Amino acid sequence: MGTVHARSLDPLPMRGPELGVHPDDIEAPEIEQKQEVLENKNVVVQQVHIDGLGRTKDDLLTYEIKEVFRAKNLIDVMRKSHEARQKLLRLGIFRKVEVVIDTSRGDGALPNGLDVTFEVTELRRMTGSYNTMVGNNEGSMVLGLKLPNVLGRAEKMNFQFSYGTKETSYGLSFFKPQPGNFERNITLNMYKVTGQFPWSSLRETDRGISGEMSFPLWKTSQTLKWEGVWRELGCLARTASFAVREESGHSLKSSLSHSMVIDTRNSSILPRKGGLLKIHQELAGYTGGDASFLKEDFEIQLNKTLYWDSVLSASMWGGLLLPIGDKPTSIADRFYLGGPTSIRGFSMYSLGPQSEDVAGDYLGGEGYWAGGLHLYTPLPFRPGKGGFGDLFRTHFFLNAGNLCNLNYGEGPKAHLKKLAECIRWSYGVGIVLRLGNIARLELNYCIPMGVQSGDRICDGVQFGAGIRFL
Repeated sequence: MGTVHARSLDPLPMRGPELGVHPDDIEAPEIEQKQEVLENKNVVVQQVHIDGLGRTKDDLLTYEIKEVFRAKNLIDVMRKSHEARQKLLRLGIFRKVEVVIDTSRGDGALPNGLDVTFEVTELRRMTGSYNTMVGNNEGSMVLGLKLPNVLGRAEKMNFQFSYGTKETSYGLSFFKPQPGNFERNITLNMYKVTGQFPWSSLRETDRGISGEMSFPLWKTSQTLKWEGVWRELGCLARTASFAVREESGHSLKSSLSHSMVIDTRNSSILPRKGGLLKIHQELAGYTGGDASFLKEDFEIQLNKTLYWDSVLSASMWGGLLLPIGDKPTSIADRFYLGGPTSIRGFSMYSLGPQSEDVAGDYLGGEGYWAGGLHLYTPLPFRPGKGGFGDLFRTHFFLNAGNLCNLNYGEGPKAHLKKLAECIRWSYGVGIVLRLGNIARLELNYCIPMGVQSGDRICDGVQFGAGIRFL
């Protein structure tokens, strides 16, 4: 089901980089050196050795260490060796990488020659994992099987099975980076995902395959993707509305999509500075299937550190869904809004167009916007400062947005007018807990305003958990 959040029926994240070590977590290397080499003396790196290789191909690592040969003095050698170590760890195929710098010895050794040795420990051929995953207001138990460095050039194969409170899924993925340019990579996925959406009395099962290519372009990260999905929609309850029953059955979606991301934030969970721009387009129907539409959505976020360790954050989301041809859009492709991760003070995805019968199922909308203004401050009196207390922040917020269906024969001005009518908004205060770089929890006291007929509200205390918040 398409939502304004990370889609509940997306396959599990199986990107190759998750098997590696993030460069931000890497400490400066310990470097052994001979006293004969002075820091201000020009040097020549004569040889670079990599000890401990098993199944890893030598040509893959040549791209990662070649800059070490260009160092001109000892400080430069240390810096470039550290950068090479980061690149090797980022490949996600080594458990440990250590650097040793020594004077050159043997025949042909120069008086100012150096040898650099990287001592590596490869990951095992197969690893298993068991953990829990926090999504947008839902939790899952995840069992995983990972095969890092399958073919010796940082390829990764990953199988995951997830059993959650609202969905069950499994998938198989294969990740292949371009040697020497880790950001250029391809990913192939096969998956089956089953989800329940009580706000719409809907159950959806997706069986799909996808292929995507990611690459950097200037300061952006670009992703091109094709996806083919066999979708099965059914009623979650006997009381489901006729509008939901009417859309039950099987459909096939084949779509091409493109994403562009510019992310300068210091953290994706609770940033203190930087910004985010994300634009996504999806075109369905031109490569087969019986779903035909053009879908556009964007996300903007700006963060600024203020006085007294406080942070001001502003964000905005928006999107349009345009049907192609005479067939109306599917309930599985529309946008949904409301809940503790978007318009706080309203129930999960429980505002906007509804069925007209007693069931009152939420059917989603073809256009939406949402904006938020947040002030994050340290806890009063700073308990636990410098330790566990720094994971908590006081949270003041103001949210607003709207979700509706559009008549595309009326023109852009009519669309803007409709999106500006009946704006829902809310404000409140709460506590935020950051769970590392994985997720965050919010406990807020919310006061919903601009409530329309049919909206379900959560007036008072509201709890939210997720990875993406407005």
